[in-house]
Amino acid sequence: MPGLLNGIRVVELASWTYVPCAGAALADWGADVIKVEDARAGDPCRGLVVGGLDPAESPVRANFMMELGNHGKRSIGVDIKSGTGRQILGALIARADVFLTNWLPGQLERAGLGVTEIRRFNPEVIIARGSGQGHRGPHRDKGGFDGSAYLARAGVAYSLTPPGAEYPVNQGPAFGDLQGGITLAGGIMGALFHRERTGHAPIVDSSLLAQGMWAIAPDISAADYYGIDRIPANPAGMALNPAVNRYQTRDGRWIQLMFLQTDRFWKAFCERIGRPDMAVDERFVPLLNLVRHQEEATAELRRTFAERDLKQWQEILADEPGVWETLATPQEVLDDPQVRANGYLMTVTDEAGRDYRTVGAPVQFDETPAPPSRAPEHGEHTEAILLELGMDWDQIIAAKDAGAVL
Repeated sequence: MPGLLNGIRVVELASWTYVPCAGAALADWGADVIKVEDARAGDPCRGLVVGGLDPAESPVRANFMMELGNHGKRSIGVDIKSGTGRQILGALIARADVFLTNWLPGQLERAGLGVTEIRRFNPEVIIARGSGQGHRGPHRDKGGFDGSAYLARAGVAYSLTPPGAEYPVNQGPAFGDLQGGITLAGGIMGALFHRERTGHAPIVDSSLLAQGMWAIAPDISAADYYGIDRIPANPAGMALNPAVNRYQTRDGRWIQLMFLQTDRFWKAFCERIGRPDMAVDERFVPLLNLVRHQEEATAELRRTFAERDLKQWQEILADEPGVWETLATPQEVLDDPQVRANGYLMTVTDEAGRDYRTVGAPVQFDETPAPPSRAPEHGEHTEAILLELGMDWDQIIAAKDAGAVL
């Protein structure tokens, strides 16, 4: 069912990645998402360089960070500080189902976009806000990115860093943003359903701090229940259960075992990997003994997996009923047949006819992937959107001459 949200219009006043990712998911699900960008500069993510990967040097005409959070949207360039620009924003909100923003509370209030003002434009609009630390409390107006609010303040880095590590664990670009964005999109879907049922348009709030806490909720609960900093963790490379651990192959790749029901799979697994001796070794059966002798078992499994290359192990384990996976590279994920079969990537063509792929929202409806769509150029749809609002060309030209629109 492509277009589950057909007829739903979202006005997005947001930049960077976290909240725009929510808008991208809504666009994947069929909503008309209008991205409001400043008439002069646009979303600063357009100029972001990640890992030294300058978009100008890419073989395709696409900014991968913009594509992640903005594919499927329309862009209008507006100076909302001008009188005309504010009228245009008000007209957009008046026709919208959702007003989506990552502006901080103080910014919204100074811009005359608090809840009361927005509801004057449209009393039935759902107001959805994503922030670093939440919309209440002493740090409501403190800025936040996923590296600060999600990874650092929420405790994610602390919980994921192995004991004795020299440096805390780090994250890849937009790691918390993407998780937070899909969560916020889900909240908006719930609000739309609630409004449909009751007529009440709720305010939807989420934050990177909340998302990070959700990600490590077991550690936070254990901290309260037991008075500890986190659930006890093993040193890097070790696990309480050696059958739930990673092992390196001869060619330097890694395999993750996830035999949570270890006694069920252990005997056949040991025979499959050429170690029937481990299946009857009293140190390693049943699971209680395996855990007691985790160091010896881990050493044996390390030695065994190091005897063959990854490809050989993939063939040996092909029919293994216990859960395991290869630690894949992103390039391998691009060509994963399971990814292809489920339509988890959308293929888009740039202006020069070159194909590139981007990841779609991780929720589908009726087994139907989202249609391919790209991120808009800065202000690409300004004129079309203004015409939809009822402005004529003389008014549009006058607004452009005044700098109110791009």
